[in-house]
Amino acid sequence: MPKRKAQNGGGDNEGKRRRKRTSRPNKFKKVSTGKVEKKKKQKVEVEKKEAKWTNKQRVLVFASRGVSFRGRHLMEDIRTLMPHSKADSKMDKSQGFQNINELCEMRNCNKVIFFEARKKMDLYMWISNPPHGPSAKFLVENMHTMSELKMTGNCLKGSRPIVSFDKSFDAEPHYQVLKELLLQMFSVPYLHPKSQPFSDKVYTFSVLDNRIWFRNYQIIEEDASLAEIGPRFALNLIKIFGGSFGGPVLYENPHYVSPNMQRRELKKMMSSKYQDKVAAKMGREERRPDVTFNAQTLEEVFETDQS
Repeated sequence: MPKRKAQNGGGDNEGKRRRKRTSRPNKFKKVSTGKVEKKKKQKVEVEKKEAKWTNKQRVLVFASRGVSFRGRHLMEDIRTLMPHSKADSKMDKSQGFQNINELCEMRNCNKVIFFEARKKMDLYMWISNPPHGPSAKFLVENMHTMSELKMTGNCLKGSRPIVSFDKSFDAEPHYQVLKELLLQMFSVPYLHPKSQPFSDKVYTFSVLDNRIWFRNYQIIEEDASLAEIGPRFALNLIKIFGGSFGGPVLYENPHYVSPNMQRRELKKMMSSKYQDKVAAKMGREERRPDVTFNAQTLEEVFETDQS
């Protein structure tokens, strides 16, 4: 059927007004739960963007050629403890330690832990703050890896630790420098991409017998007790330098005895033991009488020939 024409000329305008009224959004219309959840997610994302990763500490952990298997496993354990660490291939010591500063600059690292092996039996650890220092050199003693210990403790890989220091670190100036160096090395930066956002382990550094002893413990949630994880090692301080892998000597440990001197003293003790043994043998020969048994001549006086 044909459509009716509007009697008045304003009929078309009224229809347009009605359409505009109906097309306006209703302010009191209910919003779906899906939209509310999206808005909440957007707020959370905005909050995450506001909390930024500012402490960009990166630690280069590597060793020299000739390192023993135990030193290599200890280096791997330290890398697993530090999610902000970077690895590199073994370095030849003939290149010189000053090349380590250039290597750190190439790898975009501002801290370094370098394991130096000597005679395939002694392991030294350098911790440095390149390129300007300071740096410290240690002799690693009493080291036991995680695979060797097989402790009951277990924690999540990449979690942020609580770094604990003995009160003796605040007593002397050289221990205060070492405390700051170790704290910057082993503390995981906040909001690091490879770290987990909670803490379930403790790194302890304690001073005993002029050495720094390291332990790693898990925090058990039930009763807040500690269970050891590993690894274990002791650091015998040798020197603290003002620069990175060199420079003026800020402190030298008077109680340090090199492994070569220890082996020399041990050989000297063994040689003196042999000399004492030879001297005792010569003295025994001198005291030995020439006649071992004095025969009595009167024994045969009362014997008679019965034949």
